[in-house]
Amino acid sequence: ATTDANLILPADTNYLGNPKSCIAVRVKSAYTNSKLRIEVDETPFFSRSVSEFILPESGKEYLVFPDIVWNYNALRENEQAVPVSVSVHLKLNKRELGSRVHTFSVRSINECLLGYIDSRMKFHDTGDFFAAYVNEDNPKIDQILREALNARIVNRFWGYQGKSEEIVDKQVYALWYVLQKRNFKYSSISNSSLSSNVVFTQRVRTFDDALQSAQINCVDGSVLFASLLKAININPILVRVPGHMFVGYYTDRMHKNIHFLETSMIGDVNLDDFFPEEKLDSTVAGKSQESISRFMFDKSKEYATRIYKENEELIHSGKVNYMFLEIDKATRAYIQPIGK
Repeated sequence: ATTDANLILPADTNYLGNPKSCIAVRVKSAYTNSKLRIEVDETPFFSRSVSEFILPESGKEYLVFPDIVWNYNALRENEQAVPVSVSVHLKLNKRELGSRVHTFSVRSINECLLGYIDSRMKFHDTGDFFAAYVNEDNPKIDQILREALNARIVNRFWGYQGKSEEIVDKQVYALWYVLQKRNFKYSSISNSSLSSNVVFTQRVRTFDDALQSAQINCVDGSVLFASLLKAININPILVRVPGHMFVGYYTDRMHKNIHFLETSMIGDVNLDDFFPEEKLDSTVAGKSQESISRFMFDKSKEYATRIYKENEELIHSGKVNYMFLEIDKATRAYIQPIGK
């Protein structure tokens, strides 16, 4: 909403206004250059607004999106689905067309839109919205970076300035180590109470939610870790396959080499679930926290790399449920962090 990009476009090409308003009226023009006035009453999520449009062609039906003055703070703080009644008043060529009231469900900020089916039964993949949950500007990141520096694995975070893959990996491991010290638990909550066969969403914990609850699933862990990587100027990638997500990162400024991490292994997991043939849970017994953390870090790279190689062609194919999303300047030009 805070960029000029439109990720959701109407199936109807005869539309006027800004589709990002999410609210539209369908009106038939009385004659050439008819004047339409739309007044939208205030709700807890947006202020009252008045929009005026010219309908160019006589007798043609238009889908018109009025301007909406969003209350971004209210949207950001909405943590569960709530109903909202929207009241719209119309005038066409100064003639009252009456008022309409429609009740919608405003979804939680934690619901990420995966895709939707439009009125022409065409599916649109909107997985890029996961980038909104990567929040490299979160003020709590400084605290995590300080904890990582106090662990003395690295003495500073300098991104790619160290000019070696080993230095980049060491910085990434420092972040991994400090998150593991926070005793995250794996929690696979991902479903929405508003599931449908038209709109497809997944519940995602924000950066704040994940830290406060100390719970993550594969998506939560990926966006959390990507936020930290982006904050220290290491370029992260969200990689998605059906039913799963993991994070990647470039180990060099020129983006020639990528490493991958299975971030759900940050949490308290059973290693035998990931490597059933190796019986790893018995091998870590009695080891120090740091040695276990390093072992888990290396095994998470091994596991995620295997998943990537098994699906590499599909991941880059653009097919539904597959994604290779770099959180770079190009992505940030059309999707900004939601700010939590």
